[in-house]
Amino acid sequence: MNKAETRNSNMPIVYLSLGSNEGDRNKNIGQAVELLNQHPEIQVKRKSSLHETLPVGYLDQPCFLNSAVEIETGLPPLELLDILKLIEKQVGRKEEGIRWGPRVIDLDIILYNSLVMETPRLTIPHPRALERAFVLLPLAELVPKMLYPGLGKTIEELALSS
Repeated sequence: MNKAETRNSNMPIVYLSLGSNEGDRNKNIGQAVELLNQHPEIQVKRKSSLHETLPVGYLDQPCFLNSAVEIETGLPPLELLDILKLIEKQVGRKEEGIRWGPRVIDLDIILYNSLVMETPRLTIPHPRALERAFVLLPLAELVPKMLYPGLGKTIEELALSS
């Protein structure tokens, strides 16, 4: 039985943001998606197109490639976060010295079903997603009509106003 056949349709649907601005950006994002899908508790369902974007926060760095993926997983949010950090290291991410500085890969949990949570390690929905077109535009490709938790607006509406 393959991984897809063992999936339970009641598993949470999670949306991740991926970004890269060092090295072969396209390859870095592709490798991250491949590693996500290789994990026994994660199935990548859909991936947005790639978007080239200007850096935010720290501006003296190369442009980013950004994407979003829809995954199905039985992992709870904090365990998923640990897996994402491990995948970042596998792709080549080093501890960054500059907040929002250059990086080989960045993986963020944007939405986890309709869950709203805040812990010292993780906030869902992502606390800065609404400020970032590079998150909202790829996400709008995947789920334009989905209501953003707690706002009563669709992802598409939010992306168009970003």
